[in-house]
Amino acid sequence: MPQASEPKLISGNANRPLAEAIARRMSMHRGQSVGLLDARVERFNDMEIFVEVYENVRGEDMFIIQPTSNPANDNLMELLIMADALKRSSAARTTAVIPYFGYARQDRRTKARTPISAKLVANLISQSGIERVLTMDLHAAQIQGFFDVPVDNLYASPVFALDIMHQFKGRLDKVTVVSPDVGGVARARELAQRIGCALAIVDKRREKAGEVAEMTVIGDVKGQTCLIVDDMCDTAGTLCKAADVLIENGAKEVHAYTTHGVMSGPAVGRITNSQLKSVVITDTIQPTKPVRDAANIRIVPTAPIFAQAILNIWNGTSVSSLFSHETLSAIYEGMY
Repeated sequence: MPQASEPKLISGNANRPLAEAIARRMSMHRGQSVGLLDARVERFNDMEIFVEVYENVRGEDMFIIQPTSNPANDNLMELLIMADALKRSSAARTTAVIPYFGYARQDRRTKARTPISAKLVANLISQSGIERVLTMDLHAAQIQGFFDVPVDNLYASPVFALDIMHQFKGRLDKVTVVSPDVGGVARARELAQRIGCALAIVDKRREKAGEVAEMTVIGDVKGQTCLIVDDMCDTAGTLCKAADVLIENGAKEVHAYTTHGVMSGPAVGRITNSQLKSVVITDTIQPTKPVRDAANIRIVPTAPIFAQAILNIWNGTSVSSLFSHETLSAIYEGMY
């Protein structure tokens, strides 16, 4: 049932271009202007965060758009402080739109005396006054259960499926979707089923974090166009080495589709000088200038799917309808 109040958006400093794009898409869908709330999110001289909201939000349905990407701690604190400001201003409901959820890689205890940081962050968010979370491609699906509030986890695979069917039209029979590790098989299989392609796996043995010791290919990739699918690209070491291994095993060409372009340290240089013909990322994390300028990195927008998801939450209608690339084809009409 439609709400009496209007959906209102507020953005931190983590990815304001995405927030503005979401507002534009919502304006187009609703046929009336939807803008970002007039507010300031600034720093004191000692780098403490200060938030001030200039508009009345009493009784309003609020959506905070703020990925917790690098610098993760600053962006997380901005999110929490904005949530507190809205709660103390009597907002009716506050939804955190977190396109990229930081600390998601620390979702379990892999060794003795280590934290489960994803659970700690979930607790902080749940206690800050946020009543719902909207995110995309959590590193581990079980993180949804860490929250004491409802979580809607969108998937990039329907958007990637549209892009792949457009980019590789007429030669999908020669395309193989590749998981860069055993843990990502479910994600790769789901995309392969969407586009009707074969599946292969790169088995990697990691000596320590950030380093890959050994890789072997499970499946036949000879003469195939390989699409490596992953949820994030950090230093790009895994992607680039996987591309090398696939080429060594007879792949014709290698592309990569990764949701979150973290792109730390040497990532852009590695991708530019690698055997990857293209790397497709989304804008859940605001891309830096080197990422935007890289010849073989392409960015697909997430504003259309996030704008529709926000409207569905506000209207009290299904968000899971956005899990289908057939549904998204109308939302992304004109792009593919």
